[in-house]
Amino acid sequence: MSAIALDPSSAHAANTSGIDVDGIDVRAFGRVAVVMGGESSERQVSLWSGEAVLAGLRRAGVDAQAVDGASNLLSSLLQRQFDRVFIILHGPGGEDGVLQGALEALKIPYTGSGVIGSALGMDKIRSKRIWQNMGIPTPEFVQVARAQSAASLVRDFALPLVLKPSAEGSTFGITLCRTTEQVELGLNEARRFGGPVLAERLVEGEEYTVAILGRRVLPIIHVVPKSKFYDFDAKYLSDETDYRIPSGLSNQQEAAVQALALQAFDAIGASGWGRVDVMLDRNGAVYFLEANTNPGMTSHSLVPKAAKAVGIEFDALCLHILATSLEPRR
Repeated sequence: MSAIALDPSSAHAANTSGIDVDGIDVRAFGRVAVVMGGESSERQVSLWSGEAVLAGLRRAGVDAQAVDGASNLLSSLLQRQFDRVFIILHGPGGEDGVLQGALEALKIPYTGSGVIGSALGMDKIRSKRIWQNMGIPTPEFVQVARAQSAASLVRDFALPLVLKPSAEGSTFGITLCRTTEQVELGLNEARRFGGPVLAERLVEGEEYTVAILGRRVLPIIHVVPKSKFYDFDAKYLSDETDYRIPSGLSNQQEAAVQALALQAFDAIGASGWGRVDVMLDRNGAVYFLEANTNPGMTSHSLVPKAAKAVGIEFDALCLHILATSLEPRR
């Protein structure tokens, strides 16, 4: 088993006396593996999230241990070193149903969505096809043909558009394109990740996100990056991104978007906890961009901010997410 050393100031020794936090008896969890890191492009984000979750669980009294990546986790599980798994891996190999399937085979409880929900949540093209078929509004899109040129894509789909890898997160590989030259660069960048590429109509407007915890839809956050594009720096590094809670939507608008977000989450078989990203165009029309079944838990992350708005502090949030591993799978 490979464990990750933390800064002593952020790590706390586990309290195994069985304290009760927010109505949850931590003794029910047993020994918990917090799996983080891995080998995807989101490794660093996963390490940031995982270290925060590990510290939060330990402060709450959970016997938790860090494990780096799925392969190290599976080898330790075969030795029966853990009772359940808190998955905080981001991207392919941890968030796409692969690890979830292995844990199902080993009959090891884990947090978050199951195999199908994880796989569909990671696959932007297929999740959008499901939403489209169900009448859930999502921007017009196409899967870019493997050999398609920038000129033919612009001719067939028109500008402006967004190019993104279908199975990456944290804005890796995304390009906003207003010219054919930008499309050319964007195709090269998105194809660098090796999987299918999604071309999506660029929605001009405001960005919002809706966090889901169990069956509870948390308050909507209006995300206002200084650069007008919510890229990696704006998500994880900048202190200038404005996170507005309340969102500024009317009560009626907020309730309608929340209801649609839960419907979109359910449509792809997601469960436990997650986040759905939304755009409102300049006319107020709502468009669902993607679902995230294993969101970030860093100091800048959105689910902790939404939870805090309803009085759920970070350590209690970690416990609530861990409690999803106690629920029977569908």
